[in-house]
Amino acid sequence: MSRNSLLQQTMGLGPAWQPRDSWFEQHPAILLQAKIAADAATDAGITPASPQAMQDAMDAEPIAIQLATADAAPAPLPVMPPSPEPAPLAASVATAIVQARPEQTLDWPQLERQVADCQRCRLCETRTQTVFGRGNPKARWLLIGEAPGEQEDRQGLPFVGKAGQLLDNMLAATGLDREQDVYIANVLKCRPPGNRNPAPDEIAACHGYLQQQIHHIQPTLILALGRFAAQTLLQTEESIGRLRGQVHRYQDVPMVVSYHPAYLLRNQPDKAKAWQDLLLAKRVFEQAGGN
Repeated sequence: MSRNSLLQQTMGLGPAWQPRDSWFEQHPAILLQAKIAADAATDAGITPASPQAMQDAMDAEPIAIQLATADAAPAPLPVMPPSPEPAPLAASVATAIVQARPEQTLDWPQLERQVADCQRCRLCETRTQTVFGRGNPKARWLLIGEAPGEQEDRQGLPFVGKAGQLLDNMLAATGLDREQDVYIANVLKCRPPGNRNPAPDEIAACHGYLQQQIHHIQPTLILALGRFAAQTLLQTEESIGRLRGQVHRYQDVPMVVSYHPAYLLRNQPDKAKAWQDLLLAKRVFEQAGGN
């Protein structure tokens, strides 16, 4: 078995199944979607593209991301240009952060205690306990997720359960150990009830904690896991599909965006894309002087 096959087996990627010829374009949902789009285009006076043209566009070969080798000069990394104006939701989050009270610089143990006793927002009324983070505070990789879930709220640790196991396997496949080589934190330190999306004032209440964690860790690379973490850090409403595969910067630190492990458990085919994201992150890390 090849090394690549072993890595994919470790991550649980499995075989890449391909649909039968003409299966996709004949699927009832696709036919209905095409009819609705054609009717809308006709009403607007636009000539719709043919089904075959639409399929050809969807079947276009994706851009391959490869690690640089010792015998070849690394290709330039794709860089996402900064958005001139934030989207409405991002603007509300940014405003809430700006209006948040300034943070007093604390050492690491003091910061942990302050987070544990935090009552800055309504989430303190429903949490079991706060989730500060996990890993090596001196690690060069910083992974940032959205917020604690039910199991994280119970155990006080981020990324536990099946999602945590998948993340461990993915990191191990790239030669990383969760306890030694990375530090994992969340945008929020408390679980939103029912795992709902965090509100702007809740993000603002926790923003200073995350900033101090970044200040103490001083990571070489940030890996944002999940749509909400990426959109919050970058103050954008762009989808994961548009944000991944690019090198962003957060406070002058290179940042790569990927899917949340919990999402990958529900959407197995996107594991291959997450593996590409990890390869890109490793390449960025190496080019930034990491080892």
